[in-house]
Amino acid sequence: MTGAPTPLLEPREGIPPVIADETALARVTAAFAAGSGPVAVDAERASGYRYGQRAYLVQLRRQGAGTALIDPVACPDLSGLGEALSGVEWVLHAATQDLPCLREIGMIPSRLFDTELAGRLAGFPRVGLGAMVESVLGFVLEKGHSAVDWSTRPLPEPWLRYAALDVELLVDLRDALEKELDRQGKLEWALQEFDAIASAPPAEPRKDPWRRTSGMHKVRRRRQLAVVRELWQTRDRIAQRRDVSPGKVLSDAAIVEAALALPGSVHALAALGGFGHRMGRRQLEQWQAAVDRAKALPDSALPQPGQPVTGPPPPRAWADKDPAAAARLSAARAGVTALAERLTMPQENVISPDTVRRVCWEPPKVIDAESVQHALAGYGARPWQVELVTPVLVDALAVKGA
Repeated sequence: MTGAPTPLLEPREGIPPVIADETALARVTAAFAAGSGPVAVDAERASGYRYGQRAYLVQLRRQGAGTALIDPVACPDLSGLGEALSGVEWVLHAATQDLPCLREIGMIPSRLFDTELAGRLAGFPRVGLGAMVESVLGFVLEKGHSAVDWSTRPLPEPWLRYAALDVELLVDLRDALEKELDRQGKLEWALQEFDAIASAPPAEPRKDPWRRTSGMHKVRRRRQLAVVRELWQTRDRIAQRRDVSPGKVLSDAAIVEAALALPGSVHALAALGGFGHRMGRRQLEQWQAAVDRAKALPDSALPQPGQPVTGPPPPRAWADKDPAAAARLSAARAGVTALAERLTMPQENVISPDTVRRVCWEPPKVIDAESVQHALAGYGARPWQVELVTPVLVDALAVKGA
């Protein structure tokens, strides 16, 4: 791109009307089924405002069909549209963020092209949609509405303009990135990555999600952990019932402060940060009841500090536990870093750091190319990664520990 970037202020065909009934949805489905080429897809959520990660607006654009803005609250079943686009390549930016909420409304791609991931593989330093559109296509996208409450109804016109523009150039960006990846000899790698995303099963629900409370590192005693768990679960039930973000019900900082203080009364609880004068007596009583339930648990019902470890220990502990493994990991990291620099892409895209740790902690009994290839494939590495990383790990696994 040369010259100053051009601001993109309006969609080519203007802002389309929001599809909010089955008749209009049927017309859009027929139009997109009859379109040609890839389909650009995006979704807007209300993170920080509503409970969960559901979609509150779905945007699509395809040659021959134009742009569509669909309200998935009014039209919660988009499986017919998803089926009409089966076999068509879907173009998304940061696909793994949008696929879960699209899956909930019946839209599941069989093929996709992820422009963010393509940018990473191609070595772009900034891979946000706005940065990519500017550096690759020479247009400036207005990004002022990315964090608004998309559950608002009716959606304001400036928000709808922003949403339509998000898919306006997505297919153009895809085409330019495909050429760049091909030029760099990385297109096959990208296609393998996209296939892996499209074929991945839905993520399993997190075990003990309350352990991800911000500030948990301060909480060390099991009784305090029980308070975090009880307050987190109480907050989650209230947030789900009210359909609001849990952080709007009670902050993580307040949960941790209550766990550390173990207040014995509503009065003591009200003196803590996050439970101040704005909170009504009834609310305070429900939080104190949660604290009291945790304090009344028998020792046998208290949570253990830390989660069960399913993989290797944290790398910082390797030098003491297994110096030879620590030496292997150090050599492997240095080799992967050098490989990533040579390929001009992030190390985590060359190979998952977790995969490297697992292979270095428990290497194959016989260290050779075949055994390392088998180990990498077993941890989900794609064929292109196996081919590139195997020589690096064969060398690293041969390093002798101190």
